[in-house]
Amino acid sequence: MNTYKANNESILRASEIIKSGGLVAFPTETVYGLGADGLNPIAVAKIFEAKKRPAFNPLILHIADRTWLKKLSSIENERVEQLINKFWPGPLTLVLPKTELVPDIVTSGNPTVAVRMPNHSVAIRLIEMSGRPIAAPSANKFGHLSPTEAAHVAKYLGDKVDMILDGGKSTVGVESTILQFHENNFYLLRHGGLSKEEIEKEIGEIKFGITDENKPNSPGQLPFHYSPHTPLRFFNEKFLDEDKKIGALFFKENKYKFPFADARILSPKGDLREAAANLFSFLHDLEKENLDLILVEQIEEKGLGQAIMDRLRKATKQHE
Repeated sequence: MNTYKANNESILRASEIIKSGGLVAFPTETVYGLGADGLNPIAVAKIFEAKKRPAFNPLILHIADRTWLKKLSSIENERVEQLINKFWPGPLTLVLPKTELVPDIVTSGNPTVAVRMPNHSVAIRLIEMSGRPIAAPSANKFGHLSPTEAAHVAKYLGDKVDMILDGGKSTVGVESTILQFHENNFYLLRHGGLSKEEIEKEIGEIKFGITDENKPNSPGQLPFHYSPHTPLRFFNEKFLDEDKKIGALFFKENKYKFPFADARILSPKGDLREAAANLFSFLHDLEKENLDLILVEQIEEKGLGQAIMDRLRKATKQHE
């Protein structure tokens, strides 16, 4: 068993694993990350191998203090500083021009690097004790449900990771929002735990990135992702078949009399933050039920509803 409760002793041990080129799964406020020394190409290669992640899909570098940003990126801009001052630490990743210090394997050969500062005491302590940025995608097999608890990591990766730090359930529950700064404009590359509306209140209108699916410049841009093993479809009454074992995921309430094998409510209060925090956790629970199908209710795309629907659209594409 390689899962340890996060405390000073286990975090110190985890930092030694990072420094020696190993893999550590650790908690953040968004989801659990699969971390390696972000400046060690051989260590970073182990992330791709463990996840079976395509080499063209870049990684995010996690830092614990802003002095590292100047080492990783050549950008100096007031609006970038404004975003950092307002939203770091937190669920915002910035894609910026990279310096030569950043290995090409981290950026998949792109001239930009994705950087964020997590808002989780265990993650920050691990990065500080490791003394270097930690490259970390979600700690799961590529394309599958993101992990919001240590047990989810153990289920997917098991002995492929040297150590799992258990810091409890992730509070945000969906990955970070990703913005690219390019030619004095900000482009939204991925909806996430910080809403587009909150960002625009701070810096004004942001654009949507035009990306090449075969050459993404940040994570989260592929057309399918975040998928459970069980087929997942958006709710449609044509799928209701009493001869099948069907689970359901609703936003606020279940209005149907159909005998679902298991039905979960993301937020009885209709709170999008609570819904986002429960999304992957509830899908993991439903995946355990040996269902024939999971039906999920669509959510209004405002605030964090945009991030939730982004994850669900990509998850359902696996089974179309």
